[in-house]
Amino acid sequence: MRLTAAIRATQRTPLMQVLKSAIATSAAWLLAGAVVPDGPAPVFAAIAALLVVQPSLNQSLSKAVERSVGVVAGVVVASLVGIVLGDAAWVVLVAIAAALILAWALRMTPGTANQVGISALLVIALGPSSPDYALDRVIETVIGAVIGVIVNVVLVPPVALAPARRAVDALGEELAATLERLADALSAPRARTELEELLLTARLLRPMHDAAVAAIEVASESLTLNPRGKGYRDELARLSGLVDRFGPIVTQVVGMTRAFYDHYDDEVSAEPAVQGISEQLRRAAHDVRRLLRRALAEPAAPPTESVPALTAPLSVAAPSGGRWILVGSLLEDLRRIHEALREEG
Repeated sequence: MRLTAAIRATQRTPLMQVLKSAIATSAAWLLAGAVVPDGPAPVFAAIAALLVVQPSLNQSLSKAVERSVGVVAGVVVASLVGIVLGDAAWVVLVAIAAALILAWALRMTPGTANQVGISALLVIALGPSSPDYALDRVIETVIGAVIGVIVNVVLVPPVALAPARRAVDALGEELAATLERLADALSAPRARTELEELLLTARLLRPMHDAAVAAIEVASESLTLNPRGKGYRDELARLSGLVDRFGPIVTQVVGMTRAFYDHYDDEVSAEPAVQGISEQLRRAAHDVRRLLRRALAEPAAPPTESVPALTAPLSVAAPSGGRWILVGSLLEDLRRIHEALREEG
């Protein structure tokens, strides 16, 4: 593993996200300093605001709760330990250990548990062990968390629908192309290297489907509690439904490709049933693209309606030799693809 992979992301954080973090941190520092003027610098407020500004409003709210609960627990533990044991240097270690044990006993999340320990450390190390000091730090944290949420709401709440749209589009186009490639392979003899490439390419559909599902989840997360989300939820529902319909088709087309690879012989393309299956796969590719156009269309400009192509009946003659295994497998998978394309969303 490259060392830089541990510290560098695959892509930059949006500049707007950086600006919102800077604005929230500055505003929290200034406001907390005004609300709690007699005390140390409002470090707790600044840290809370910085951590709370997340890519989605739902994540921001979760971070705000996590940060606030962690600080309150850490401050309470540190204050009690400090009052009982004094302010010796070794008391810091006792406070941290007590905070972590409390977090473990309450089954807190790793993020909250770390926050409890960090807050206990800062309270003991930076200030006196008094109830007033502890209360001021809690107030600072709440101010920072609230400021972080407000800034994320007011300044262009993020909507991660475009990446989901691109992922679904890529999946649909590649699924249609894979169906067409398999149809071409069924229609004429192929070299072994071509069959291997066909199988490897088909298997790439699985990570593409997983990426589309992940992008849908991120988009859904970005719309939760988002005041801008109302105008995007219908499109997200269409994209999500389309990915759900594509999932079984991905499974079937990969299975068909593997069956063709395993049972291939140079004469298989001469079978009338195989030629019919090839034509049906091309029709299925047409219908996949049709569904994709409908899901990605703007409501104000719907696509020109087209008739599903997967409508022609398929007559199957008994295959020769042992090819009935391959033909039967392909037909069953084709039937399932047919059902997935016919299913109304």
